[in-house]
Amino acid sequence: MQKPGAPDGLTPEQAAMAHAGLKAMMPFGGRPFLDYVLRAIADAGGRDACLIVGPEHTIVHEYYTRERPPTRLRVTFAVQPEPRGTADAVLAAESFAGADPFIVMNSDNYYPAAVLRELAALDGPGLPAFSRQGLIRHTHIEPQRVRDYAVLRIAADGTLDDIVEKPDDAAMAAVGDEFFVSMNCWRLDAGIFEACRRVPPSPRGELELPNAVRFAIHELHHRVRTFPVYASVLDLSHRSDIPAVARELASLPAEP
Repeated sequence: MQKPGAPDGLTPEQAAMAHAGLKAMMPFGGRPFLDYVLRAIADAGGRDACLIVGPEHTIVHEYYTRERPPTRLRVTFAVQPEPRGTADAVLAAESFAGADPFIVMNSDNYYPAAVLRELAALDGPGLPAFSRQGLIRHTHIEPQRVRDYAVLRIAADGTLDDIVEKPDDAAMAAVGDEFFVSMNCWRLDAGIFEACRRVPPSPRGELELPNAVRFAIHELHHRVRTFPVYASVLDLSHRSDIPAVARELASLPAEP
């Protein structure tokens, strides 16, 4: 039941986390959204997770170290001193990753464990290529919104040729009605750190991970694999997503 005064259908607790810039800590069924994300990682076989936080996000640290530490995952933290973009966030976790491959994902997206398991099984850098039709059919995401995601240009051998952010009409005409998009879930290795350091800022002034991957492909000649996915992603990017996300999470366990 919604409490009086909650904006846009949010409970006061959800609104407080949204105001604090902590969408991943919004409660659903009494548990933060991030608990469900970590649960999927554990279900996929993950054993270590690094949460990249700002210096002000003490709530996250307190919850996962004192209030409710996960039982199947070892959680560590990396601090991004300033919000300079997702490529910069990856650099903040460089000491955690070391020489090992690692998976990067958004904390406000829930990816199915089966997708994460297949991603982890790749023998090099890669990403799941989410089908437009699959996202529309299996999620709350509207067709027009899928068009706003980064469109993937994939070579005949399944490797990534390019990532088209905010595609215009010409770019959409080139890919047709059925295309594949990035949902910002990646398997990377230590080779990405050079690209994250060297990638120029985006027009928004941020160091963005998709641009770092493009830099790695075009300038450093890295090979990035893709595999098609026709599954759902629960996207908590907008407040209007919350009712649909709540319905989906109601049937999922949350214990990571």
